[in-house]
Amino acid sequence: MKQIFLGLAFGIAAALFGARAAVAQDASIAAVVNGQVITDDDVANRARLLALSSGMPATPDIVARLKPQITQELIDQTLQMQEIDKRNVVVPESDIETAIGHIEQGNNLPAGGLRARMQASGISFATLVSQIRTEIGWQSVLHQVLGPELQPTSGDIRAEKTALKDQIGTTQYHLAEIFIPVTDPADESTARNFAATVIQQLRAGAPFPVVAAQFSQAQTALQGGDLGFVPLSQLDPSVAAVVVTMPAGAVSNPVRVPGGYDIVQMQGTHQVGSSMSTTLSIRQAFAPYPEPISNGQVGPAQAAVISKLVQASHGVHSCPDMEALNAQFGNVRPADPGPVDLASVTPPAFQTILANLPPGRVSQPLVAQDGVSVVTVCSKQTNAVGLPSDDQITQVIIERRVELESQQLLDDLRHRSIITEE
Repeated sequence: MKQIFLGLAFGIAAALFGARAAVAQDASIAAVVNGQVITDDDVANRARLLALSSGMPATPDIVARLKPQITQELIDQTLQMQEIDKRNVVVPESDIETAIGHIEQGNNLPAGGLRARMQASGISFATLVSQIRTEIGWQSVLHQVLGPELQPTSGDIRAEKTALKDQIGTTQYHLAEIFIPVTDPADESTARNFAATVIQQLRAGAPFPVVAAQFSQAQTALQGGDLGFVPLSQLDPSVAAVVVTMPAGAVSNPVRVPGGYDIVQMQGTHQVGSSMSTTLSIRQAFAPYPEPISNGQVGPAQAAVISKLVQASHGVHSCPDMEALNAQFGNVRPADPGPVDLASVTPPAFQTILANLPPGRVSQPLVAQDGVSVVTVCSKQTNAVGLPSDDQITQVIIERRVELESQQLLDDLRHRSIITEE
């Protein structure tokens, strides 16, 4: 299902780099978009964010290698921001808070955990807020442009439902994506090299949702690139040919598609109308470390917290016991995260733990960078996966139309703009 936790580009928001057109005397100009300046400092900051979030060293060589692609992303983001301002679109603060909450939930972070992680990496939280505001504002622009044509008719829904019925018994694929655009044939090799760099870090362990949220240019960016379950017929043929060969958890090589490159992650499959879905009710207890794990090494302070939680969990024999244990450690995260779709649980190792955990038994400690958790399963419910509801079908059609309009409007803005690159 198309959603994204943000199609980000840095450097032009006032909250991050100061007034939009202001340029320090010693700052070099990377590009000018309708009179609005993007500096080399903006590009370097964007590259350093990529390095910090995906585990790359922020060396001058890496920053230089990423510069061409990031400059193009900044140009597109500037065009989006200009159109948002032109249409007087205002993004409610509550929408920004909701998007941040989705990012934290998708990465198993407590409320406020994303801010803490960014600050620990030396990145202003205002950077993220500006990115989310632009992504949401762009969505509002697209809805304005589409107007009444955005909503599907009853005939559109019937046609989509007929197509879905024809797919009963076929396989659907739960995918996440990162889309890297190619706006000029001269940028082909640059975009592919950028994609290869991103893939290298993903395969080294960088979380796919975080990387997708920061660097994907698809509309799925605000929810970490999650496409949901899709049939092969809805995928570009080049992507479809790749995903049928991928095991769960795998990350593809760059796939050339119209407009750029796709990177996809296989998260699972199911048979339409015949596969089973398992929903879990769980309780968890989370104990934060006094300071996060660094360099992948558990130090004495973290080890002490892990040991304390494990010892305390020996007295847990039920879900109410787990709720009490979580309260004992400060209720930093909610004891009840809500219904959990087992098929969507990542990483695969955690999915396996939950699948094999008998109700009432406490899991082994689940160690993360900022703390440690134990969980217990309260109940499991398994049901056949049926066709989506009319409301879900409506949402799919809307998202498809928004995605198409986004590409068309951005192409039009490029053609009508004065853009120079140094």
